[in-house]
Amino acid sequence: MGSEMCIRDRRHPPRPSPGVIPWRHPPPHPPRHPRGVTPARRLRRVARILPHRSWYAVGQPVAIEVRGLGDESGSPSQVSAHRLGRLTGRAAVAGDGWVELAGPRGEPLAVGGHTVELRTGAGALLARTAIEVAPAGPSAVRYGFVTAYESERDLHGVLDWARAMHVTAIQCYDWGYRHADLLGGGEQYADPLGNPVDLATVRRLIAELHAIGASALGYAAVYAVGAQEWPDWIGHALLDATGTAYALGDFLRVVDPAAPAWLAHLGAQLTAAVNEIGFDGFHLDQYGWPKAALRADGTPVDVARSFVTAIEAVRDLLPEAMLIFNNVNDFPTVATSQTALDATYIEVWPPHERLADLAGLALRARGASPGRSVVLAAYPSVFTRAPQEEAHESARLLLATAYSHGATLLMTGEAGRVLTDPYYPRNHEAAPATRELLTRWADFQLGHTDFLVGPDITDVTGSFAGRYNDDVVLTFSGAPTSIAPDPGTVWCRVTRTPAGLVVHIVNLTAVEQPVWDGPQPPPHDAGAGFLRLRRVHASAPRVWTADPDTDGRMQPCRVTVSGTHATAALPPLRTWLMVWIESR
Repeated sequence: MGSEMCIRDRRHPPRPSPGVIPWRHPPPHPPRHPRGVTPARRLRRVARILPHRSWYAVGQPVAIEVRGLGDESGSPSQVSAHRLGRLTGRAAVAGDGWVELAGPRGEPLAVGGHTVELRTGAGALLARTAIEVAPAGPSAVRYGFVTAYESERDLHGVLDWARAMHVTAIQCYDWGYRHADLLGGGEQYADPLGNPVDLATVRRLIAELHAIGASALGYAAVYAVGAQEWPDWIGHALLDATGTAYALGDFLRVVDPAAPAWLAHLGAQLTAAVNEIGFDGFHLDQYGWPKAALRADGTPVDVARSFVTAIEAVRDLLPEAMLIFNNVNDFPTVATSQTALDATYIEVWPPHERLADLAGLALRARGASPGRSVVLAAYPSVFTRAPQEEAHESARLLLATAYSHGATLLMTGEAGRVLTDPYYPRNHEAAPATRELLTRWADFQLGHTDFLVGPDITDVTGSFAGRYNDDVVLTFSGAPTSIAPDPGTVWCRVTRTPAGLVVHIVNLTAVEQPVWDGPQPPPHDAGAGFLRLRRVHASAPRVWTADPDTDGRMQPCRVTVSGTHATAALPPLRTWLMVWIESR
């Protein structure tokens, strides 16, 4: 939501191989200011690898930056890529610098997600990341945010974090002068809540994001007018049953987003922002209310219909722009899913408090607009009020639920900060261990995007697993299983993908309240795990597993055969285990 939420929540707080040549120079279009990492301890270098871009077009050089390795590793190192359990690319590494990944015969990497590792010559894992190769844009919107635009701001940390999190779009939050007068402050001004903005910094940020393959979206509320501009728009107010204009205190008032005069004004503002600032599109915001209202002349307004009118008008005016609309608490997702948006974005509030609610939001959104990216905006305030270990496990469950249901999250941004509040400048500085967890899980999501996003992934849990069905039977020696996120169980979900069945296993054994924004204890040991599968072919199925908290890539399972079924022995269950039964 917009900066006005700062007002609202004060009253209502929210709950080398042949053909592969090490690249010792920057790629054709590297980040403009590549920098080394200053180690936390001077006597210990921490290796890190970062992709040049958030995604790569087919045939585009895949450049990886190596930092913190130096020339002191003792033996040659190697960067390698894996996809669907197979080696897809590698490059020798002699020290810090750039390498280009290519296939064993020098061919470009295949379309899809690839996990990427830096290992010593002896095979020890030093660092990891992920990359995506795509024919026509990234497979999903991976969203981040920026909130500060002071003069001469150093953007290195923002760009490094965006690369580490594989961000494809950044929401430039509260960049405008006023909600109804985006560019009226000149080149330097204070935003509606007094934060300094220098448009030179905004333009520089946009250019730097383009260099790493990410889009920059300007924040714009579709119906909010501040006190200074209100006299010009009072005739288009949305009124409640007493004839009072809907408002956030005395800060903002709300107009009918479909009023022709307002649409002409909003369209002119957005067009000017594209032309003068260089935005790639806009994050179109609303506040979740009202659902229905009256105009000043007494005409009833279906606000969902007005939102659709506004979105379609902006799309007609800016046909090439990237547009995201905020469906606050799932309102009005059904209506807006039929418009030409670039993602289905849902900001999550009560009563959507449980993991099951998150799963349902993602599945309904995917069903309403098949093939469209789903982004959930969930603000884990648990980071501000719980011990780190419990906040981390809560974040793992949040990420596992969203990712396994084909959604991404707007959760982090800036130079490694976590959203814990709807007013984005009130964010939380993530500890080093938190940043490591978030990047590790982002690597996992991107490296296995083939199993997670896309219109050809369908949920088949109810017909393959659970009572009556015996196609996929999951058991653990120390815990019950469930096909729902029930407390005290191991949660099992099955999807059909073009590459075969995928089973998502989430450990809720220690969970008493399966909420996404509450402290959670470390999971219990579920004991020995087995996956019993009905066989189709005479030979045993190939079964692979991957865990974001281990090395992150697919590893083969031991499989035994008995009659019509095969059984795969699973590795120890941490929080989320992904199992792939490979198609033949």
